[in-house]
Amino acid sequence: MAEVYFYYIYNMKFLEKYYPILLAFLSFLYSIYLWFSGEQLEGLYVGLWPVTILAFAIAIRQRRNDDLNQ
Repeated sequence: MAEVYFYYIYNMKFLEKYYPILLAFLSFLYSIYLWFSGEQLEGLYVGLWPVTILAFAIAIRQRRNDDLNQ
């Protein structure tokens, strides 16, 4: 039972740390799909999402670290 609990906690920590990168990568792949399927304007729009996702993730992480250090 302890192994299952450790595995669950480890996966939660991993997802908590890397979910913005995963979301940015998926939106990048979606942008490529849209571009090559002929919807180039939509592909450009969705192509801006990874930058926005990563920027918000950095801002939130810095804010969280500032709150913890006070």
